[in-house]
Amino acid sequence: MGDWKTTDGLPRRRRHRALSPLREHLRDTFWFAPTAALFLVFVVWSAATAADDAILTALRDAGDEDAVSDLLGIAEDAKTVVTTISAAMMTFIGVVFSISLVAVQMAAGQFSPRVVRIFVRSRITKATFAVFLATFVQSLLVLTSYDSQRDPALVASIPLVQSVLTLILVGLSVVLFVMYVNSTLRLMRVAHVVDLITREALRVVANMPLDVSAQKPVGTSTGSGSDPGSSPDLGPETARIAHHGRAGVLRDVDIARLVRMARQNGVVLRLVPRIGDFVVPGTPVFAVHGGPATKGLRALSFQVSVGAERTFHQDLGFGLRQLSDIALRALSPAVNDPTTAVQAVDRIVQFLSSVARRPLGALLHRDRQGTVRLVQPVPDWTELVDLAFTEIRGCAVSSPQVTRRLLAGLDDLLGAVPEDRRAPLVLHRTLLTQAVERTVPEAADRAFALHPDRQGIG
Repeated sequence: MGDWKTTDGLPRRRRHRALSPLREHLRDTFWFAPTAALFLVFVVWSAATAADDAILTALRDAGDEDAVSDLLGIAEDAKTVVTTISAAMMTFIGVVFSISLVAVQMAAGQFSPRVVRIFVRSRITKATFAVFLATFVQSLLVLTSYDSQRDPALVASIPLVQSVLTLILVGLSVVLFVMYVNSTLRLMRVAHVVDLITREALRVVANMPLDVSAQKPVGTSTGSGSDPGSSPDLGPETARIAHHGRAGVLRDVDIARLVRMARQNGVVLRLVPRIGDFVVPGTPVFAVHGGPATKGLRALSFQVSVGAERTFHQDLGFGLRQLSDIALRALSPAVNDPTTAVQAVDRIVQFLSSVARRPLGALLHRDRQGTVRLVQPVPDWTELVDLAFTEIRGCAVSSPQVTRRLLAGLDDLLGAVPEDRRAPLVLHRTLLTQAVERTVPEAADRAFALHPDRQGIG
């Protein structure tokens, strides 16, 4: 279905939530698209072979031996091109992707190792690799269809449609190669990287349900900066479901199935760890409220996805974490690139502005009758602000370009947030000012470093 706007102006897209975890997991892999392309090319080749056989049979039934001879000559001319494609394509794939992996390694070293996932999730990268492999396999299959017989009356196969299909794939490969090179070069530009990270982070915000608890759910602490209000009455806690799989980062949960399971058992589920937390076997992952524990809830642990690294899918703070990492690496003495840090701060301010007036603390997922069935904890406002500014503020004291941009960003946020959310911003502004005053000895330099500027230093 189409897009629509929420009250805070962020785009939202209706989607089948039961399939969303699987889709996101497949996007984080590099094998699915090439494997699907190889399967598809076998299907298409079989159809093309059937078409070639049908054409040959029709011409023979019509007694048109001259047409068969002409097609045989065209197919022989195309065989030279197909043979060249088959010999060169794998070498081309190896060279192109070897160079690309070096470029990605350089980008990971310059920005953050987390940017590698952008390359892995890139649709154009997967499409290019898939079409390259499909072209290579198609050329091999076509070569097996050529008949050594040259007599038009005796030839059993003329792979004309197959050869045309191979040439089409070659043309598509050339177009995708140009697009892929452009995409890879953009990946090496910091502005493009931080823009991609920000867009994915804003997509997480847009996909949050508007029905959000104003405070932490029962059983968790409430940090300062949450909106006033109270969590829904979840009822007494009757059971806890522990994690029994491998240790790793909690990537996401299957919300639709959890809501359905909770409704069927007449309970309310509360996710204990946050998305992005590291869990080990035995860690409680679900608390059951409002009803007796049942056998049907034993399968809850199978609705939890644990992996080696965090993903954007349901992780509200992961975008800020990556932007902060890029800024910290840019501010390190080994890199010393404050302009990159300023670009990261630009996007941090953008993200915080997008959640400035949203209720935070816990997401409430309801069933079709409107009953809360799943409570999912998310960072509150203070925690997001701390994640965004604490580490950068500590490393930015010696860089007036960054301190000026931080002060301008904090001032902009102070004008955009409600009164009850200004305290953490004021605190960070005060701490930054005090740190500069302690560190910079000259009064003129202090005044310059403490002057808000949205561009840092021009």
